[in-house]
Amino acid sequence: MAESPTIVWFRDDLRLADNPALHAAIEIGAPIICLYVLEEDTNGLRPHGGASRWWLHGSLEALGADIRGLGGTLVLRRGDAAQILDDLVTETGAAAALWNRRYGGAERDLDTRIKTSLRDRGLDVRSFSATLLAEPWEITTGQGNPYAVFTPFWNACLTRHTTNPPRHPIAEPSQITAPTAAADIASDDLDAWALRPTRPDWAGGLRDLWTPGEAGAHERLADFIDGEIIGYAENRDIPAKPATSRLSPHLRFGEISPNQIWWAAKDGGRRLGDDGAVFLKEVGWREFAHHCLYAFPALATDNWRSTFDAFPWPDVDEEAFEAWTMGRTGIPMVDAGMRELWHTGTMHNRVRMVVASFLTKNLLIHWRRGEEWFWDTLVDADPASNPFNWQWVAGSGADAAPYFRVFNPERQRERFDGDGAYIRRWIPELGTMAYPQPIVDLATTRQAALAAYKQV
Repeated sequence: MAESPTIVWFRDDLRLADNPALHAAIEIGAPIICLYVLEEDTNGLRPHGGASRWWLHGSLEALGADIRGLGGTLVLRRGDAAQILDDLVTETGAAAALWNRRYGGAERDLDTRIKTSLRDRGLDVRSFSATLLAEPWEITTGQGNPYAVFTPFWNACLTRHTTNPPRHPIAEPSQITAPTAAADIASDDLDAWALRPTRPDWAGGLRDLWTPGEAGAHERLADFIDGEIIGYAENRDIPAKPATSRLSPHLRFGEISPNQIWWAAKDGGRRLGDDGAVFLKEVGWREFAHHCLYAFPALATDNWRSTFDAFPWPDVDEEAFEAWTMGRTGIPMVDAGMRELWHTGTMHNRVRMVVASFLTKNLLIHWRRGEEWFWDTLVDADPASNPFNWQWVAGSGADAAPYFRVFNPERQRERFDGDGAYIRRWIPELGTMAYPQPIVDLATTRQAALAAYKQV
């Protein structure tokens, strides 16, 4: 190739606007090879769950079309990322490799090894901040330690953002110049990855609700900021109301950045008041989860609080666990949430807390089992937020809910679904012989949970 190209390695940043690595590649001025690696075979990296695989297909399809529209090509390869990048450099004579950072332990170790290897080959190798409003090493306690409690963490973020606000979003490029011989660069066929389910095809509800890709992300943000956010502070806890942003899967795959969301909520002198502040606080909760993952890479497998290792988990009642997964526990608020999850690939946040509390505290089933189920069934299954939130509910995590807080699904239903609209939507057979009796007594199992928690 006449001019040594630059590789831009896309990962959890499947967008063209506000993509610092892509922007830096364009500034270099050389032809650009846009690369995505399906890293399911890379040791230490967690493969996508089923619902995430469905989303990933749509997101890559949209990204590839967007890149082609600007004159470039998205190269798809599957396997070990280190080997693939090494091979691609050999094939193309690339002089630079750029990417945006990831914060999981295995991902950081892999990226460091690749950066060292490619630099040893003489390449310009750089990484950029694109996933968070602030890097984990930029928000620390007075002693230089990571925060373990959300409120002081978020206060520290807001203080920092007053004088050092998040980066203004970078505009989408007007052109991506592909190498002259781009057609000679081998690329997998997206359909051959079989990311979408076929036998059976359980993704009908996902298709009805979601539009993966950067355009879908911005349409969702605009709809929310331009109207749906009004009343957010009060209505976000009502699962029957369309009052949440539904941006989490778009954020998980990086189709939109937190910086774009921040400035959309701040820009133009909008009088969002408490609604805007509460919404951005939810963005801050996601931020906190990623900072905790950076500080504690084993977040998906090990208790953040080591004292919780002594918790006396009983043997798993597999029938009860299956009833929970299928929304057949006989507890309406729990079952409605689990059916919503199965049909849409998501679940209202208030209900997520209810179903997680029921699994860990009423059924006394380890939070890891719930986290693994959510990892497979959520379109927004995030390597930081998913385990972080499960540990928060279970009581083993950072800023954890106190052990004596056991969400009562019936009281939650009375308080947040008083007219029964959410329950009726997902459990049309409620009140008939087709709906099962409760598999446990809520009061009795609550007392058993409190007794077990007192041991640690």
